[in-house]
Amino acid sequence: MPPKKRSIAEHKSFTDTAALFGSIEADSAAALAMSAGDLVLVLDGDGKVIDGSADLQAIPEVPGWVSKNWRDIVTPESQNKIDAMLEAARSGDAMHPRQVNLVGPNGDIAVSFVLVDLGGGKGHLAIGRDLREAAALQQRLLQAQQSLERDYLRLRQLETRYRLLFDMSGEPVLIIDHENRRIVEANPAAHAILNAKSGTLVGAKFLSLFHRGAREDLIGFLGGAISASKVSPLNVRLADDEEELWLTANGFRQRGKLYALVRLDAGEIPTSDETSATLGIVESMPDAFVLTDEDWSIVTANIAFAEMIGAASIDQVRGRRLGEFVGRPGIDLELIQNQLVKQGFARNVSSVIGAGEGSEGEPIELSAVVTGEDNAHYGLVIRATARRLRDLPPTPRDMPRSVEQLTELVGRMSLKDIVRESTDLIERLCIEAALAHTSDNRASAAEILGLSRQSLYSKLHRYNLGNLVSEPD
Repeated sequence: MPPKKRSIAEHKSFTDTAALFGSIEADSAAALAMSAGDLVLVLDGDGKVIDGSADLQAIPEVPGWVSKNWRDIVTPESQNKIDAMLEAARSGDAMHPRQVNLVGPNGDIAVSFVLVDLGGGKGHLAIGRDLREAAALQQRLLQAQQSLERDYLRLRQLETRYRLLFDMSGEPVLIIDHENRRIVEANPAAHAILNAKSGTLVGAKFLSLFHRGAREDLIGFLGGAISASKVSPLNVRLADDEEELWLTANGFRQRGKLYALVRLDAGEIPTSDETSATLGIVESMPDAFVLTDEDWSIVTANIAFAEMIGAASIDQVRGRRLGEFVGRPGIDLELIQNQLVKQGFARNVSSVIGAGEGSEGEPIELSAVVTGEDNAHYGLVIRATARRLRDLPPTPRDMPRSVEQLTELVGRMSLKDIVRESTDLIERLCIEAALAHTSDNRASAAEILGLSRQSLYSKLHRYNLGNLVSEPD
């Protein structure tokens, strides 16, 4: 909020106002003058400052200007303006506001002055408007305009460079509008591979370039490019039935619209026979296979994994975190990663798939291996074990007593002994399950059970489970 202007009476200004304005009272004359401007100077006929008034917080130099000539308190380039204004006032010419720069201790003060002749040889009244805020606003506006012009020039230069790169690229490239599937841009290499005259592809329908039977595949291909980070290459025949092309695509958004950048290749996808055979086996194997990067983001997977999680295609899950589908949050994948870091592999780890949102998920068993060091990837083979667990016959050691067996102990044992026996059995089963879940990693088992490592060793000794030698820290 700007500071409130002090009245002229508070500044003790215009002490001669009654003489200057006749019957008008001093306070009324002062208020009238101050309402016309931010700074008011009373000058004699020679331009000497007799009195002045302003907001002293904004212009504290006013008292020091009294008894000085108006020319002496302005910058040298403004002195000619002062002389011209005084000469016009003496000759009675029409007055127009002139910008004058007053000299201040903290820099020049830009003020727009209009000079009023008081008549009768009483001198002049210089009424000024402080232009510093307007000047600062103009400076910011100028800086913003210069910044916009620099950005515009930079964008034009970038557009020129990328347009040159786009046109000179030997790789055929099309840019497709996803909404109407029309070609927005096409480089000369794309015109050459499609046997089209220069400039004729822009605005053409993308689907009309290819065989009519590939229409549905092309629509799905463009949709996958927009919805997924990567989409599998598509082999499609041209409309003239003479040649087939491989298409790869990536989606992007510009100015609120979706586009697909499609690359065309007349050759074969470069894969060796061994690589093709390996990919074919992985794709058709009955167990689910997943390849992730070191952040557990899915790179690729086979159809069995898509069926296991209920996805329509691998493109829907590519780039998403494996933890969204496999394992209990914050437990399973971290334990697997620890084993991969220490051993380089994890074998037959029990976990679940589809856990979350109130569902416990289906039990699975997975094995994993890590490849590479600088750019590590994790490969996992996943098998559902729900049916296998249902088919296993129960064993007396693994199954707790039934309600009938427990009630038969009433009368032969005290309630305290029955509860203790049931508690011991449940505790032993939980420890065995934790050890099986962590592949006999006792530190991880203790973390899952919420026990200290020493407490777990004590219970292992109590139930005679496994080797009693403590693991090193």
